[in-house]
Amino acid sequence: MDSEQLLKCLDTKGSFSTWDFSKENNIDHQKIIGVVKSILALGNIITADPVTSKYWELTDEGESVLLNGSYEVNLYNAIPSDGIPQKELMSIPNAKIGFSQAMSKGWIVIDRSLNKVMKKVDSVVDKVKNDLIELKASRDQISESDKLDYKKRKLIREVVIKSFIIGKGPEFTTSIVKLETELTTEMILSGSWKSTPFKSYNFEALGQPQSAGCLHPLLKVRSDFRQIFLEMGFTEMPTNNFVESSFWNFDALFQPQQHPARDSHDTFFLDDPQTSENFPQEYLNKVKTVHSKGGYGSQGYGYDWSLDEAKKNVLRTHTTAVSARMLYGLAKDFKPTKYFSIDRVFRNETLDATHLAEFQQVEGVIADYNLTLGDLIGVLHTFFERLGMTEIKFKPAYNPYTEPSMEIFCYHQGLKKWIEIGNSGMFRPEMLLPMGLPEKVNVIAWGLSLERPTMIKYGINNIRDLVGPRVNLQMVQDNPICRLDK
Repeated sequence: MDSEQLLKCLDTKGSFSTWDFSKENNIDHQKIIGVVKSILALGNIITADPVTSKYWELTDEGESVLLNGSYEVNLYNAIPSDGIPQKELMSIPNAKIGFSQAMSKGWIVIDRSLNKVMKKVDSVVDKVKNDLIELKASRDQISESDKLDYKKRKLIREVVIKSFIIGKGPEFTTSIVKLETELTTEMILSGSWKSTPFKSYNFEALGQPQSAGCLHPLLKVRSDFRQIFLEMGFTEMPTNNFVESSFWNFDALFQPQQHPARDSHDTFFLDDPQTSENFPQEYLNKVKTVHSKGGYGSQGYGYDWSLDEAKKNVLRTHTTAVSARMLYGLAKDFKPTKYFSIDRVFRNETLDATHLAEFQQVEGVIADYNLTLGDLIGVLHTFFERLGMTEIKFKPAYNPYTEPSMEIFCYHQGLKKWIEIGNSGMFRPEMLLPMGLPEKVNVIAWGLSLERPTMIKYGINNIRDLVGPRVNLQMVQDNPICRLDK
């Protein structure tokens, strides 16, 4: 398909859609678009009105579900009547997604006493597969919420077709004369330049911009966060260990070994090396005692604490594990201290507009005599005011290692709602006293992600537009300098 062929078709039909034309003649639509744009560059030979249309189609994964059934139904059908161990169940293909969906729909339940996954309902209907059959048959009867859910699960995708309605222009002709772009010596000598059509020059066009290195918005906000901490007299903690033992990540923080956060659905466990050794024995025994029997005014959790569970290696779920190590070291020769850290943590979470499986955590810790909740609230107001966030509020919360605990919320102007940006509280005596810290020493702490304040400062509504494969590199190049209002 060349320009003259398209013009002859237009002369016969009068006008047509490029998308319909490509399907009727079995020609690649992009090739036709290229021909149209080349004709438009020659002047007013044709008119082209842009048209946008959309439709849904199945992805390769969606086609697989259409053929084999949804992951949650396959997982449900793999559970015998007397249940199955979770580890064995998770070995079937796509078990993680299927397990999460089946749990959320109330089809299955974990029987902790038998350590098995059991069916909760007698039978299920594969609604996902049925909906995909409808969509495949071009019967668009699926609700918008289901479409968005299937799109999030990468079972379907929305295809946007950008085409043109082509018509005859004021200078329409079926024969095209190629415009010259250069004035040559031969044209001048022969005089042919007088009758030769030339392509118009755009003398206002800018030159090609020079490429240069750019700082990502996260790095800019991180730099400002770090500067604020240093100005407030904090010392930066070493956070170079992405891998932590469950002992320092959970047990040292008085987090029970049966806590849901320690399941594989919330935490990444390492296969190699699976365990750590060489814990401080005296401190380990104190942690074991306070978990199983209590102490320091606490009755503990009353369970058989397992060293094997504490040895398991994980990708750290918070930088509080680093804080625990620092406080344990501080107890040997205590003096009032302020620590901070900004580094990467990992959680096995479902990705959405405000959650990632890997993100940056900002943490502040103050250890001193006779600190109170009022001190924590005052420090948080000062800290967030330096970030330019004046619309903040607190809500009581529960954390295994802080009491009292508060969630921190900030109003997001783009999303038009309050979003959680962090957690705070006072470390419990069950965490601090086994370390050897003096009894009158209290520790206040707070933590927040680096990504959410960055989203607020830059007006970004989806965290995946800030970090990950969907990031627009042009956004990184064009984003302004971050100035946190102080």
